[in-house]
Amino acid sequence: MKKNIKTLYLNHKEIVNYLIVGVLTTLISLAVYYFCVSTFLNPRNAFQLQAANVISWIISVLFAYFTNRKYVFESKNPHILKEASAFFLARVSTLLMDMGIMFLCVTLMGMNDKIAKLISQVVVIVSNYVFSKLFVFKKGQTKH
Repeated sequence: MKKNIKTLYLNHKEIVNYLIVGVLTTLISLAVYYFCVSTFLNPRNAFQLQAANVISWIISVLFAYFTNRKYVFESKNPHILKEASAFFLARVSTLLMDMGIMFLCVTLMGMNDKIAKLISQVVVIVSNYVFSKLFVFKKGQTKH
């Protein structure tokens, strides 16, 4: 049984690790967002809603870069600044998706901001994996 689980994990290590890191990143994003809107920002104000979103994004992307680099994609790329820049640029596109979903759901449709944030995170997690896999941590990119 242990051997089967280990084999299964090793065969799907990248996806399993991405899901673990993604859950942790999402928890950080949500915790920071909820902290912001429950202490000093008002989610009913469109500007403050987006400010809370951006603050949570910055903190969660910093966490995500380092954990994805080390545990998910096991990058050995010596050009960390270039790689980090590509990672952050890819994440800007999902930030814009996140902001658009939040604006549409909360500001235009009147949905509860916390439910909208959870919906948005599902779209963001899937998009982030695709962008990281295709554009940031490409295999064969480590030898420069």
